[in-house]
Amino acid sequence: MQLARRVADIPPSITLAITSRVQSLRAAGHPVIAFGAGEPDFDTPESIRRAAIEALESGETHYMPVSGSMEARTAIAEKLQRENGIACGPGDV
Repeated sequence: MQLARRVADIPPSITLAITSRVQSLRAAGHPVIAFGAGEPDFDTPESIRRAAIEALESGETHYMPVSGSMEARTAIAEKLQRENGIACGPGDV
């Protein structure tokens, strides 16, 4: 398959290069703290995994709006008001 010439002009991912280098250093026995790919060092909590399964099984399989769902934005605004004292609403999130 032939790709357009401009594809060759796309620079390689720095994030993937950092991740690869971290893996190499760890394999060589170096203690490395990685700040590249944003991967957490813990498994996704059970409650979140269950919620994701339930959402998929209930048909929530399409992309959300870029700004997020109104339900999520409302919950975030309520949290910010309650725990952080930030006066805001869903339109601010």
